[in-house]
This record gives sequence, C-alpha cells and structure tokens, in this order.
Amino acid sequence: MKTHKQIKDWGLNLTTPLIIAGPCSAESPEQIEKICLDMKEANAVPQIFRAGIWKPRTRPGSFEGIGEDGLKWMEIVRHHLNIPITVEVGNAAHAELALKHGVDVIWVGARTTVNPFAVQEIAEALRGSDVPVMVKNPMNPDLDLWIGALERMHAVGLDKLAAIHRGFSDAYDKRFRNKPNWSMPIHLKRVWTGMEVINDPSHIVGRRDGILEVSQRAINFGLDGLMIETHHDPDNAWSDAKQQVTPKALREILNAIDFKEPLENMRPDERLQDLRRAVDHLDDQLLDILQERFAVIDQIGEHKREHHLTVFQSDRWKDVMESRTQKGMAKNLSEKFMKELLYSIHEESVKRQEKQLREADAIKKA
Repeated sequence: MKTHKQIKDWGLNLTTPLIIAGPCSAESPEQIEKICLDMKEANAVPQIFRAGIWKPRTRPGSFEGIGEDGLKWMEIVRHHLNIPITVEVGNAAHAELALKHGVDVIWVGARTTVNPFAVQEIAEALRGSDVPVMVKNPMNPDLDLWIGALERMHAVGLDKLAAIHRGFSDAYDKRFRNKPNWSMPIHLKRVWTGMEVINDPSHIVGRRDGILEVSQRAINFGLDGLMIETHHDPDNAWSDAKQQVTPKALREILNAIDFKEPLENMRPDERLQDLRRAVDHLDDQLLDILQERFAVIDQIGEHKREHHLTVFQSDRWKDVMESRTQKGMAKNLSEKFMKELLYSIHEESVKRQEKQLREADAIKKA
C-alpha cells in the first residue's frame, strides 16, 4: 500500500504531534471570536481550528448545525489566529461548499465512514482538489471499513490523508462514550505505512474530566496528535457540552501531557523501553476487558441460577471454541494458543458460576 504524504508535508506548516481544537459546533460569529481570543489569552492556540458546521444527530429535532453561514464565520479564525480551519462533511454537497469557502482541511465523520456510498460521493466531489482529508473511524470496530474510506479518497488522487481515532460504540462499556479499542488505530498504522492517526479524546470519554488520561494514553500508544473540543463556555454549548473544555483547560491538559519522541528518533535502549511501556498499557487493557467479560459472566450465572439452568452447556461451549478459535487464527494467532486461552477463560467462568450456586444454596439453608 502506498504511503500517504505526511502531515508535515501538507503545505500548512504543520508538524506532529498535531493539536486540533475548537468547538463541537459553530454557534455564532461572537462565539467563534470569543474562543479565538480566549485561545490567544491562554496561550492555547492549536495548529488547526475545528468547528462543526453540519451535525449528524441521532434523532430529528436536535441542533444539526448552522450550515453554510458557519463557513463564512470561520474567516474570524483566520483573522485572529492565522491558522488553518477544518470542518466535517457528511455528503458531497457539504464537501463542495467546504471547497467553495476555502476550508483548509476536511474531515469525514464516523457516521459517514460507515456508508461507502456516501464516502465515495464525497471523494468524487473532492476529486481534482489538493485538500487534505482526515477520516474518522466508523462507529463500529471495523478496520476494513475505516481503511476502505481512506482508500476511496486515495483512489481519486487525494494523497494528503490522515485518520482520526474517536472510539467505537459499545453498549456494554459505561466508562466511555465510545470505547477506545486501542489495538484498532495501532493496527491501522501498521498496515498503512506512514498513516498518521489523530486521537479524539473528547468523543472517546464523553466528559471533560477524562480527556487528559485518554490523551496521554494516545500519545503513549504512538498516535500522532489530538483533536480536543474547546469552547469559551462549555456548559452552555449547543452540542456535546459535557465533553468540551475551555481554552485555559486545554492549555493545562497539553502542559500535563508527556509527549513522546517518535520511535525512529530514539536510541535503541529508549526504543525498547518505549515499546515495553506500550506492552504494559496493552496488558492493562487486556485485564480491563477480562474484568468486563467476567462481570457479564456473573450476570449469566445469576440468570442460570434463577431459571434452574445447568452451568455447563455443551452446545454453547462448542460454538464458542470453534468460532473464537477461527477468529483468532484469522488474526495470526495460533490454534494451540487460542484453544488454551479459551479453555482457561472457560474454566474460570465455570468456577465463578459454581461459586454463585454454592453461595445461593448456603443462603437458602441459613
């Protein structure tokens, strides 16, 4: 696969780690100006200013963005901060308007990435331009769908590309608005050499108090920048109020992050140390996932106890072993490793459910 042009070669005088900041939604000229002035005062001017112009909402009746008028307001950013601007496009008409108003960088949102037809139409609308394009991961954890959207842009001659990691929908994980699933952006960088991935901690956490932690983890995992939603008055923002920060808070977050040197610039001992730290973080993630899995197993055990079902159900176990082993082998994990791993997990699951039954029987007898 061809390497795309690096962010530093976009012709926008940008380097990594790239910081993108601005409001979830453009609300008024006064709002844009106030954010710009507060950014200057807080010494928190990003490399690119972002604002949502069109907002794809889950249900009708919600604020769906200002539309084209908001593109005109973005000139305020150029006047006060003299930095590039970026907006999200959801269809070909949006893309055409963004080009018409001289938007410096375009991004494709997660809700659009899931639809190859919409992505292709946007790519065709951008054909012949030299605009940089960033593509957010799809809402579901589908790496091929994410790569496919980038490939569609590349196929029409758009080679100034980057990806945005904003997490994935997960109804069972309540810690995040969108579960990070760190292995996904890391794998994208491995399969597409040179692809830069910008982390969007605002959408991953869904609340401002977790942005620093997720931002640091993104940098630890070797991602190439951050997109942080920033508003002069977050509590009264028209959309995603809970996850936006003030320019002053943005500066505090950036000051607190331990930005890492790129691995290629490190001495061999530093490279090894950083790789080991990455393994440590991945192990933490594995343990968190196992904890979540066994929490669900405990709920299954309770359901079986209430409905007088046996702990071990052979048909289910056979299906799990066969399907998970095949999935693991498709990800270059050996059959032997997958079966040993699944046996260990299953043994622990059975022990937990048997313990629940014993404790329930003891209570009855008491």
